Amino acid sequence: MHTWIARHPDDGRFILTNGYDWTYFTVEDAPLFVRSLRVERDSVTLRLSDGSEERWDPKTTRIVGEHVYAAVKGRTMEARFDRHAQTSLGEVLEERDGGFVAHIGDKLVPVGVS
Repeated sequence: MHTWIARHPDDGRFILTNGYDWTYFTVEDAPLFVRSLRVERDSVTLRLSDGSEERWDPKTTRIVGEHVYAAVKGRTMEARFDRHAQTSLGEVLEERDGGFVAHIGDKLVPVGVS
């Protein structure tokens, strides 16, 4: 069903749509999940619960308690990292000055500073 998640074009509310029929639904946390990461030299790619992949932008990421969220789909939705994906972030994250930075290639990118 994650592949059916979209935003209504008129009011921006979440809908489930198969391209023909649709219905509103309520999202209590995040509509999508990050299932895994692919870490390459100059990028990190997120594999989302709808089967799509997106390049990770650490600046759009926020940490709330024990959960990590990233803006996805052109910043129109949020995806929560599942435990496996969150653990995989350890490859690229470093705690620094009370926050986090991501090592992406030769760059240090602040997490959550957009």
